[in-house]
Amino acid sequence: MNDVTTESQVRSLKEAVGRYGIWSGGLRSEDPRGRGERAEAAAELEQLGFGAAWLGGSGTAQNAVPLLAATERLIVGTSIQSIWTQDALASAAGFAEVETAHLCRFVLGLGVSHAKMADHYRRPYASMVAYLDELDAKGVPAGRRMLAALGPKMLELSRDRAAGALPYLVTPEHTAQAREILGEVPLLAPEFKVVLETDPDRARTLARGVLAFYLSLPNYTNSFLRLGFAESDFADGGSDRLVDAMFAWGDEDRIRARVEAFHAAGADHVALQVVTGQTPDSLPREEWRRLAGILL
Repeated sequence: MNDVTTESQVRSLKEAVGRYGIWSGGLRSEDPRGRGERAEAAAELEQLGFGAAWLGGSGTAQNAVPLLAATERLIVGTSIQSIWTQDALASAAGFAEVETAHLCRFVLGLGVSHAKMADHYRRPYASMVAYLDELDAKGVPAGRRMLAALGPKMLELSRDRAAGALPYLVTPEHTAQAREILGEVPLLAPEFKVVLETDPDRARTLARGVLAFYLSLPNYTNSFLRLGFAESDFADGGSDRLVDAMFAWGDEDRIRARVEAFHAAGADHVALQVVTGQTPDSLPREEWRRLAGILL
């Protein structure tokens, strides 16, 4: 990251997002019946002190608009828009439209998704480079886009061609490795899942209900192996060791300590996904309030 303007944009973005944000699939929902509640939820997140809302699934700039309109300071980002579901020209046009209405408050988070989820999946790294080239040509600033990066090559691309990285389903150990690759300036904002439950069996059952899907995706299992887990950790919905590494659960002190471990490892910001066992489109507002009480 050699461009002075980009570095300035990244430093401003770091300040704007703060230490904590909320990752939510429900905030990305397009169900018109929930439009009002999504806007209210975004406004409440801002009031609670969260700096950013990250839209789960393959959201777009258009999904961010109602949340931005309902708030004054909250940063809203896609997390993660698949490069296979919207081409770069459409992404650039969406970015420009949102930027005009809500200056410097939208972040374009991009990812290469997974082979089983994208019909045209091919050469993911080269395809991401080409996508970024097109965004450059259309004037989307590097300092306002981020990449879902797990492995070293994509982390290096996050450092060189974006504001930083949004690693998903990782540990503080991964964060330390990512920070070493990124260097000091880029924004490092790992996602981390929280189960507000003290009973171990209940907490792990809820966690496995989420983790099972990701255990079918090689991008994640390969990442787990690089972090020192074994194939045996993937059986039966995930070993206790894997579950306990990927999810925070327990009392308030334990959850606070687990989240702060990411900051100690080099994260600038942690995108917190609350796991409740509800549908992906739910808005766990009471749990967000409890989490704010723990962290903010």
